[in-house]
Amino acid sequence: MTLRPYTPADRDACLALFASNVPDYFAQIELDDFVDTLDHSEHYFVIELEGEGIVACGGYDALDQPAGAAGLCWGMVRRDLHGRGLGERLLRERLQRIDADPELGPVLIETTQRTQDFFARHGFLVTRIVADGFAAGYDLVEMVRPAPQR
Repeated sequence: MTLRPYTPADRDACLALFASNVPDYFAQIELDDFVDTLDHSEHYFVIELEGEGIVACGGYDALDQPAGAAGLCWGMVRRDLHGRGLGERLLRERLQRIDADPELGPVLIETTQRTQDFFARHGFLVTRIVADGFAAGYDLVEMVRPAPQR
């Protein structure tokens, strides 16, 4: 397994990852937001498996509000590979990188009711829920992981 920074050459593979998770985890109408992240995120990564190609992707960015916070963005694993620890690996790597940056503190995520338990297992707490906040049937669940003690 190789985790490395995203490059524009990875775009089609990442779009295929997104498509594999529609409609179970993402609404098709979210695609433009995902593409915008691919085009602009400063810290976006892919996981490659030998013989499988790119099987996961996800990133984070520093946020303006609240100052010093980091926001996780668009973490996903190819649908047929869920439950094999790839999402855990991707999340752990992003959190380690955030924690190593002294300018970053709490970690925020906007997720759905379908994945909030995954993030809760990693110390994230629900701060707000908006029914159908992403699309019909996709609640917006805002969560935070407090900054680690340094």
